[in-house]
Amino acid sequence: MTGTHAPTLLVGNCSGFYGDRMSAMREMLEGALDDGRTLDVLTGDYLAELTMLILGKDTMRDASLGYARTHLRQLEDCLGLALERGTRIVSNAGGLNPAGLAERVREVAQGLGLDVAVAHVEGDDLRARAADVGLDGALTANAYLGGFGIARALTAGADVVVTGRVTDASLVVGPAVAHFGWEADQHDELAGAVVAGHVLECGTQATGGNFSGFRSLAAAGVDLSVPLGFPVAEIEADGSSTITKQAGTGGAVTVDTVTAQLVYEIQSTRYLGPDVTTHLDTVRLEQVGPDRVRVSDVVGEAPPERLKVCVNELGGWRNSIELVLTGLDIEAKADWVREQLAPRLTAQEVTWTRPTPPAADADTEEGASVLLRCTVTDPEQGPVAKAFTGPAVELALGSYPGFTMTGPPGAPTPYGVYRAAYVDRSAVEHVVVLPDGTRETAPDPTTYAEADHTLGLRPSPYPAPADTLNRRLPLGTFVHARSGDKGGDANLGLWVSHDGPPDKYAARVTWLAKIISPRKVRELLPEAAALPDEAIEVHVLPNLGAVNVVIKGLLGQGVAASTRFDPQAKGLGEWARSRSVHIQEGLLT
Repeated sequence: MTGTHAPTLLVGNCSGFYGDRMSAMREMLEGALDDGRTLDVLTGDYLAELTMLILGKDTMRDASLGYARTHLRQLEDCLGLALERGTRIVSNAGGLNPAGLAERVREVAQGLGLDVAVAHVEGDDLRARAADVGLDGALTANAYLGGFGIARALTAGADVVVTGRVTDASLVVGPAVAHFGWEADQHDELAGAVVAGHVLECGTQATGGNFSGFRSLAAAGVDLSVPLGFPVAEIEADGSSTITKQAGTGGAVTVDTVTAQLVYEIQSTRYLGPDVTTHLDTVRLEQVGPDRVRVSDVVGEAPPERLKVCVNELGGWRNSIELVLTGLDIEAKADWVREQLAPRLTAQEVTWTRPTPPAADADTEEGASVLLRCTVTDPEQGPVAKAFTGPAVELALGSYPGFTMTGPPGAPTPYGVYRAAYVDRSAVEHVVVLPDGTRETAPDPTTYAEADHTLGLRPSPYPAPADTLNRRLPLGTFVHARSGDKGGDANLGLWVSHDGPPDKYAARVTWLAKIISPRKVRELLPEAAALPDEAIEVHVLPNLGAVNVVIKGLLGQGVAASTRFDPQAKGLGEWARSRSVHIQEGLLT
């Protein structure tokens, strides 16, 4: 892959997480765009903060593991097809053991009688040096690497590249660098590729998956009963791209579905990466055809000097029970069982949910019932084992009327604690192992810059909305949402739908930026009300008609340790959309 190739690079995705659709690799390799073009590169994203913890536990049982085994099974099925199509495969499925996965891929290729050039990228895993860099005791500690190691592997002729913990977007940045020959100081081009990579990284979330406007897609004739197609990016030499999908696949690519992914799990308007800092407030989207959204005008600047590290530590043990409360006196029943059980619990942390009474006069028993969950955590296993489940079961005939559980209490499970750390680049050696076994160190950027995260913060005070606010309706009346987690922080992206009257769009965007303040976030999401003032940030993204809300600490110590009902904040956006706000009459259709 060099800059002398075709003017565009066609990159697709076949995995957004470890556990995604197994058939997707074959579907993407067999498929084509409407004009018949097939993929130059097929990427797969298998890693997340929680996944690194899972892989870390795998290596505790067997040091030869630590990679995404489903990816290997996909390659067993599709390596020959990829070679036939001339499609390179780039994934981060190597996890904690990219060298091990690369060797297994070679074994698979040999067994299939295929001549496959395999390379891998390593150096992100800091476990062996954890004490030296202040991360002693970590189960996993992986620095986020950039795309230049991947690029070198591709220019050296690799058919398959597997990596450890590169950034999700680097899976796209690397092939673009290799194809166009970009240098490390071409920040705008790199930032454009980062945006394309960010859109592709979560697979079908860019084509209608987890999309709050799914009803509008159905109303427009999109068949949501068939599997959604995975996204494809047509990347150009200046870093611009067009997001699309292959012919005949399900879902849709619209400005709203692409926006949904752009605002997913971001922090401020500055998106920090190891290769470039991307200015998300410069991104422009345009619908240029059916299932075709152009991404342009992306501005980048030098990356930060330090690298982010994903750290997972074993936090202790957890267990939970779910009690079913039916009919009348729900709150009194919940109070009674809590009073009975609480004195007997010895776990360090005990968390109870707050049941809401069911609808009156329900015509099914399930409709007349609610769940009461008790979750316990402790550094030791004992307090969350029989010391917890035994007293709960013993109440079965001596507590509230209708006492039952959704299932028998389970055994305790270990949980991990995630945290982000930062290390000097000098502590990390970004190594690419080429198909011939040669080891090279990928070069670091030549310049660095510290991003100003206050840029794009919603001004305070903001001009108050006009007094003509006179209808109380759900926020989701014309506002879409996408939410997720970044460790213990929740991210909530809100933007104005493009399905409404075009003449009202600009006014609705202004209204959204005015109404969504830290104070309003606390009103919409009372579970965030107790957080300190500085825990809630609102960043304005006017080009996207959006605001991005960061709620720091809402998820505690991250998904693996959280006792929340929704530990990854996946449904937070839909809760926010369901909440009522005052909307000006003139903004409604």
